[in-house]
Amino acid sequence: MDVDLISKALANPTRRQILEWLKKPQQYLSEEQCGGFSRGICAGNIEKLGNVSQSTMSNHLSVLQQSGLIQAEKYGQWSYFSRNEILIQQYIEYLQNSL
Repeated sequence: MDVDLISKALANPTRRQILEWLKKPQQYLSEEQCGGFSRGICAGNIEKLGNVSQSTMSNHLSVLQQSGLIQAEKYGQWSYFSRNEILIQQYIEYLQNSL
């Protein structure tokens, strides 16, 4: 776990919002839009929620992926993103124990 990389990723409000969308996708999207939530949320739907350009959202998703906070799975031409709950919990425990 790279604490500095995770902290840097979380410093941006858009990236924190992406993590919230991934945590509770049913509050922001219908299952029909996503074909269910078992795979996570499609990059295109995250982009629409963020109301930013594809390249900007791609950058945010890349930073979150590099930090380990999210995971991506390819299904055909689509990428689906989900939270890495284990790492998120480890980070929370680290903060609780070290600060």
